[in-house]
Amino acid sequence: MRIDGALHRAGSYLRSAPGTYVWLAVLFVSTVALHHMSPDFEEDFLRQRSTNIHELSDNPVRVLITSAMWIDGGLWLPYAVLFTAFHAQAERWLGTLRWLAVAVAAHVLATLISEGALLGAIKRGAAPHSAVDTLDIGVSYALAGVVGVLTYRVAVPWRYLYLVVILAVYGLPLLTGRTFTDFGHFISILIGLCCYPLVRGRGKAWNPKETLATLRG
Repeated sequence: MRIDGALHRAGSYLRSAPGTYVWLAVLFVSTVALHHMSPDFEEDFLRQRSTNIHELSDNPVRVLITSAMWIDGGLWLPYAVLFTAFHAQAERWLGTLRWLAVAVAAHVLATLISEGALLGAIKRGAAPHSAVDTLDIGVSYALAGVVGVLTYRVAVPWRYLYLVVILAVYGLPLLTGRTFTDFGHFISILIGLCCYPLVRGRGKAWNPKETLATLRG
């Protein structure tokens, strides 16, 4: 009975965030596929699905979609944890359409802005011309955007602490590394914060203090 109850609760949770777990299932299949490719074939295969300057110039819509279906590095489990911790929470709170709007906006806009910045660096001679073919795939921009919009899920004053933490997590690499992906991640956070109109009317903000009080009985 306990096992049946646990399975029922797990199934209910998965159904409460269908977009998150369908996306995660696609990433699982694509990750398994990558593990069956030779290193040389994998690199060429991913480069054709990358949102680098070259591919964005030729096939912008195709690569913006396909780049979000693959994970660079082949580690799926960490993303399963992150999707559950952030995407699933946002989808359950906002609803599938609003959650997807935030994720797509962050993925597309951060990609275009960061690649535009890279193109500017190439034209100024600050980056090599070969950077037009830089491998750039994955779901991290969408994830960062959702992390950003979840700021409004947390009640004041805890919201300000959450905001400081995520700005530090995504801002420090930008200050120290200054890569176009660091820039893209920080832009994604800002895009998520700009999605405030989508959170209006979505219910009471989560208060950690109330949760702790409930757990203590």
